[in-house]
Amino acid sequence: MNIQSSKQNISIGFIGAGNMAQAIIKGLLAAGHPATKIYIADPAAEQRQAINSINDEIICSADNTDLVARVDVLVLAVKPQIMATVVAPLAELKRPAEQVIVSVAAGITLNTLSGWFGSDAALVRVMPNQPALVAEGMSGLCATQGTQDNAREKASYLMQATGKLIWLDEESLMDAVTAVSGSGPAYFYLIMEIMQQVAEEEFGFDSDTAKKLVTQTGLGAGKAAALSEETLNTLRESVTSPGGTTAAALESLEASGIRDMFRAALKAARDRSVELGRA
Repeated sequence: MNIQSSKQNISIGFIGAGNMAQAIIKGLLAAGHPATKIYIADPAAEQRQAINSINDEIICSADNTDLVARVDVLVLAVKPQIMATVVAPLAELKRPAEQVIVSVAAGITLNTLSGWFGSDAALVRVMPNQPALVAEGMSGLCATQGTQDNAREKASYLMQATGKLIWLDEESLMDAVTAVSGSGPAYFYLIMEIMQQVAEEEFGFDSDTAKKLVTQTGLGAGKAAALSEETLNTLRESVTSPGGTTAAALESLEASGIRDMFRAALKAARDRSVELGRA
């Protein structure tokens, strides 16, 4: 029996019902996880209604404390700025012995989580990204040293519902994951935004046609790269005929210093993630 099927009997509870919680829930349901094994706690009635519009068998409540005692996986899906306020009343509650606590909040370290829930708690930190909303996410995970394999499997099951994942041995690499994949979709959106703008303003395409040309090209290139065993460099060269149109475009990009610009951009994102974690 694989992890996906063997974990469908576990109960999963979410503190917070925002976009990321909703993305994970949709993925879990699509993978066959029973709606009756999913719990949500959120003080906002409209958020609870949004969850019930996904599936009305999901158990929704405004009470965080009741949920904590009932679930095998507790997902902390609230904004980092309010995490301490939300968690403080929960930390002293009795929880199931093998419960794993998963935080999807940026900048909340394992050390901070341990300070709230105790060093003996099974704790996992996750950095997801926006494409989780369409089940094409990329998540980085790390756990405290005492978190056992079974707890890690539960966390893997949770995030596999949104796409792909990697486990990191060093928590410090979470800042780099944030820079590469957490913030990464915005870099691709910017490139596509620029391409669409040029297609409209310089070449005369209408907005819908330009967007279709750009987004399908991006989708196809991403899928081709993900499925190919070739390096990205080899794939790029396979599209680039010497003296051709692609070569002309790439020579212009290289002359503008695009590699240094991206190197600086990713480092800036990584460094900001470190700063936010310290704060």
